[in-house]
Amino acid sequence: MKLVNYCLKHPFATSRMGVMTGSQVVDLASAQTELKETGVIAGDTAPIAAAPAVFYTDAALHIKLAAEVYAQLVRYKPKCMFHRSEVKLLTPIPQPSKIICIGTNYADHVKEMGSEMPQYPVLFSKFTNAMIGPEDVIHKSAATEALDYEVELTVVMGKKASKVLKEEALDYVAGYTIGNDVSARDLQKRTPQWLQGKSLDHTTPFGPWMVTKDEIPNPGELKVESFVNGVRRQSSNTKHFIFDIPYLIEFITNLITLEPGDMIMTGTPDGVGFAMNPPKLLEDGDVVTMEIEGIGQLENIVAAKS
Repeated sequence: MKLVNYCLKHPFATSRMGVMTGSQVVDLASAQTELKETGVIAGDTAPIAAAPAVFYTDAALHIKLAAEVYAQLVRYKPKCMFHRSEVKLLTPIPQPSKIICIGTNYADHVKEMGSEMPQYPVLFSKFTNAMIGPEDVIHKSAATEALDYEVELTVVMGKKASKVLKEEALDYVAGYTIGNDVSARDLQKRTPQWLQGKSLDHTTPFGPWMVTKDEIPNPGELKVESFVNGVRRQSSNTKHFIFDIPYLIEFITNLITLEPGDMIMTGTPDGVGFAMNPPKLLEDGDVVTMEIEGIGQLENIVAAKS
C-alpha cells in the first residue's frame, strides 16, 4: 500500500490518512466506516485513526486495519475518494519523535567527500522544522551559499524498538519513503558537528507516500537516483550500503529506543553537487527529483528565502 497524509485543497482543511489507488486518494477512516455500515467489514473492528499523528502512534495495528480496507477497494468504491488533483499530499509522517540520519553510508560517497571509511555508522539528527512534503518548496535560506541535494531511502518504524537483533530488525519496520537530505554544505563544514547544515527550516522533503514493507521485501537492493532540472546527478543501488538496514536498526536501538513513526535516513550515494568540479549546487528555481525503485518519485522546487 501507498499510505499518504493529505488534506483537501480548501481553507482550514485538516490532514488525514489516506491510501493511493491509481490516481485516487481514499480516506481510510471514512472508507472503513462505509464498509462497516454495509457489512463488508465487521462492525466491531477497531477504528482507523483519521489523524496521521495518531495513526503512527500505533502504526503496526493501523497498517493492518488499512490493509483490510485496501483489499476491498477492487470491488467497492467508497464515497470518500478524491482525485490526486483535488488534494495536497503532505509529508507522510507528520511529527516523528526522531529523525535519525546516517552519514557516509556508500563507499563512493565517502571517497568523493574526502572522508574516512567509517568503522561504525555515523549518526546525526534532523528536526521536524526541516520537514516538508512532496508538494512544498525547498527554502534556500540567505544563511547559506552552498545548498546541496541527497537522495536517501528512508525507513519508517512501525513499533517500539529497543535492543533489536538484526535478524529481527525488519519486523519493526512499517515501510519506506523517499527523503532528500538537503544540506547547507558551507554551514555543515564550518564545525566538526553537521547539525547546523542539516536542519535549516523547510529544507527536507519526504514522500510522496510511505510504501508498506510488504511491497518492498528486499530494501537492500533498490535503485536510487536524483536529478536536477532533469539531469541525472546520482545513480546507485542500496546493495552498496556500507551498513545495511538490519544492522543500522540493531546498532541504533542498542543506543536509542525508536518509537512508531520514527524515521531513519539511510545515507546518500556519490554524485552530490558539492563534490563536483566545479560544484553544482542548488539555485532558486531548480527542480529537484528523487527516485527510488519500488516507491516512486519525489519532486520539489527550490525557492530563495530571505
